[in-house]
Amino acid sequence: MIFKSILTLFCTFCAKIYKSTSARCYGDIIGTIATLGSHSALNILRGAKDEGFSTVLVAPRGRTFYERFGVADTIRYVDDMPSFLQAASAHLPGDSVVIPHGSFISYLSLSYIEESFSVPVFGNKYLFKWESDREMEHRWLSGAGIPVPRSFEGPSDIDRPVIIKLFGAKGGMGYFLATDEADFRKKSAGVTGSYQIQEYVIGVPMYFHFFQSPLSGELELLSIDRRYESNVDALGRITGADQSQLSITPSYTVVGNFPVVIRESMLETVFDIGERVVRESKALERGGLMGPFCLETICTPDLEIVTFEISARIVAGTNPFMPSSPYTYAKHGKDISCGRRIAMEIKEALATDRLAEVTT
Repeated sequence: MIFKSILTLFCTFCAKIYKSTSARCYGDIIGTIATLGSHSALNILRGAKDEGFSTVLVAPRGRTFYERFGVADTIRYVDDMPSFLQAASAHLPGDSVVIPHGSFISYLSLSYIEESFSVPVFGNKYLFKWESDREMEHRWLSGAGIPVPRSFEGPSDIDRPVIIKLFGAKGGMGYFLATDEADFRKKSAGVTGSYQIQEYVIGVPMYFHFFQSPLSGELELLSIDRRYESNVDALGRITGADQSQLSITPSYTVVGNFPVVIRESMLETVFDIGERVVRESKALERGGLMGPFCLETICTPDLEIVTFEISARIVAGTNPFMPSSPYTYAKHGKDISCGRRIAMEIKEALATDRLAEVTT
């Protein structure tokens, strides 16, 4: 009996040592994190190197500034990004995991990503269509049972201030405000393609960056940002009289991001919203949300958080939080960026033979 107990303790100790060693050295076992040269590549690659991964960057030819940062062990410059990605399994190391971001989604069709892209993608690529189609996105958020802005079927239904969002618009480009149907008709001249008419909620924009771990099942708050949009954020420096004389048309094109820390008493609501969105995602696609995602919200004067968009992958708003944020430091007790948190999850998945649970 004593011998059996000693043997059990010894085996448990060996298993822990093996797991720890595998986690420390797995970079020598598996290898490579890859991403595209845009959006949040510095964040992703720096985090990967911090966790011991080999890194590959695929960049448009001429975008050589990445060489200045030294975060990519290999840089592949390409002239035709879609063609390169369609043959990615032949171009990237066989042990690669691709970290998707907004530019990745723009280079390939959603159907190709789902059905034909053969390199493992971190996160759930089957949710990309839900963030890309504004009607599907609204169904997702509404189904989560959280406060969302009202959507209008057509211009004749507008009975309050609204914001018109073009489908596929990059970083808010082309968005405009309207107060009624006549105002919409006047401002929408020349607009082509699909768009969404959404209630314009008055309040402070806040973008919550979460991480849903497939391995632990835990939801983490990584950071919060605000976007600096040109030229709407600069209008506050111009008097109303001058704005009228200059005939300035507001633009919502994102040019940068800066950090925000929310009132601590509101964090319970923030986590509740995140948990509801995660639960609903599991009803939409197998596995649901995996890894980083962002809820784009407005905090009203009554401290209600209204969610108007979701991104089911890393967002550029996490970039100001290298090497860390107040929330990741409080959680982990060390500097953890979004890029590093991604690498940590992959590292743990490799050490426990669960890579299939964090990739699609």
